[in-house]
Amino acid sequence: MLNTNAMGLTKSEIFTAEQNTLASLFKVLGHPARIAILQYIINQKTCICNDLVDELGLAQATISQHLKELKNTGIIQGTIEGKSVCYCIDEKKWNEIQTLFNTFFEQEVNVKKCC
Repeated sequence: MLNTNAMGLTKSEIFTAEQNTLASLFKVLGHPARIAILQYIINQKTCICNDLVDELGLAQATISQHLKELKNTGIIQGTIEGKSVCYCIDEKKWNEIQTLFNTFFEQEVNVKKCC
């Protein structure tokens, strides 16, 4: 199965599950609106419902698309309350992502002074 990205075609099956997972997470987190959404939800310390349009100044459709991407990765979860959808961080998934990122960034870099 071939995946396309901005750099061309890559064969995802030749990479480890961890490499594919990290790449997907970096891609989802690679948009500043999604970072802003996550920061807003985290800072509220509660589930949020319909506050993002006023807070971020983006169109509802744009925010909905970003929320969908974040929800598809499991970073956030949503519940329907009447006509409102409320979102919060999935703490278990958040901790899993944090562990993946920490493992990735804690790798010792031992580069000889060649550049």
